[in-house]
Amino acid sequence: MSLTEVRGRPLEDELPHGPRTAKILGAIWALLIFNTLATQGVSALIPLPRPVTQALTMSAVGIAFALALIVNPRLKIRPSAYLMLLSLLLVASFAGSVRMESGLGSLFRCARLAMFVGTLWLISPWMNGSMRFVRQHIRVLTALLVTVAVGLVISPGAAMPELNEGRLTGVLWPLTPTQIGQYAAIAAGLAVLLWINRLTDARSVALVAGPSVVLLLLTHTRTATLGLVVGLLVAMLSMWLTNGRSRKTFAWALGVAGVATVLLGPLLQTWILRGQDSENFGNLTGRAKVWDRLLDAPRTWFEQVFGTGLSNKSFDGLPIDNSWLAVYHEQGYLGVTIVALFLVTLVLVAISRAPSPQRACALFLITYCLAASYTEAGLGDASPYLLHLAVAAGLLAAPGRRAGLPDPQRTVS
Repeated sequence: MSLTEVRGRPLEDELPHGPRTAKILGAIWALLIFNTLATQGVSALIPLPRPVTQALTMSAVGIAFALALIVNPRLKIRPSAYLMLLSLLLVASFAGSVRMESGLGSLFRCARLAMFVGTLWLISPWMNGSMRFVRQHIRVLTALLVTVAVGLVISPGAAMPELNEGRLTGVLWPLTPTQIGQYAAIAAGLAVLLWINRLTDARSVALVAGPSVVLLLLTHTRTATLGLVVGLLVAMLSMWLTNGRSRKTFAWALGVAGVATVLLGPLLQTWILRGQDSENFGNLTGRAKVWDRLLDAPRTWFEQVFGTGLSNKSFDGLPIDNSWLAVYHEQGYLGVTIVALFLVTLVLVAISRAPSPQRACALFLITYCLAASYTEAGLGDASPYLLHLAVAAGLLAAPGRRAGLPDPQRTVS
């Protein structure tokens, strides 16, 4: 008997449904995203001690796990290659962390990852190919961006400090420019794709995508901007033969990009360079130097295979800022292999699916994560990137009978 069926009936029929369940699932998703927020790096208007912010974010995943047990007390799950590989990554993380080369914190991070993955397993039955979690993802990311915008209005100087090259930061919660850029790019991209597929109206997408793009530009985050552009191009090309609005949007985007390049060339160049000289720009703001040192560091065979254990994604006190090297450092070649496997699996499944809004959104999320993996860490630990990919995996899941949860088709707000 398939895991998706119980006593001959679809799994969804064995699960609770209705408005209450929908609210609990929304709360779970919001808590998972809150769990991945930064706890250091910028100064907030109301300075909270780092242990307090860490306790708040760490407790969020525990609450999410408890709520998932409440909504799915019989522990029903939906088969998922992505979650299976994430579970293997968790095992690899424990293997590398048990020696505590990165300190006792590595085991705490493993426990956090275990609850993170466990929560995704518990809500997997509702990730059944519907657009429910896309909309919830947009809502939560938009709420975070609203806090950033409010902080910018309240204290523009603190939100765009000269110390941080005038890049937009979060001052109500200590969000870094790269995080804000990521949230803005994902929210804007998904909202545009819903509009292209006529799953939301122009007013709703303007309220989400418009301000998100403005905040993205204020962060001066090149990785997020590139991920947004490339992700949307891939998603629209996947609908080229079946969606007329996608073809028109693609043509308009190319035209606007061409005009902007001609008229605003110097301004665009200034925005991209962010005041950096050619050397600093070429070594990716110093990232390449850290990467070289990490690769040159001597390692035992155990460290090469299993890594040194989960850490704060740094090497010699400097951020690694590369998902592949961070995974290699913390989970070794085994972790790199597992991460490559779940990304390749998602890409192959997406390619094999017929053109649809689900496939387009999934391809956007996968493409964004692949583009960002070169200059940002996060594919090997509980992070927004794993949540983006979880949404993509849910969109690519074999369609099943729905659990009766409301899934409105005309709004993202």
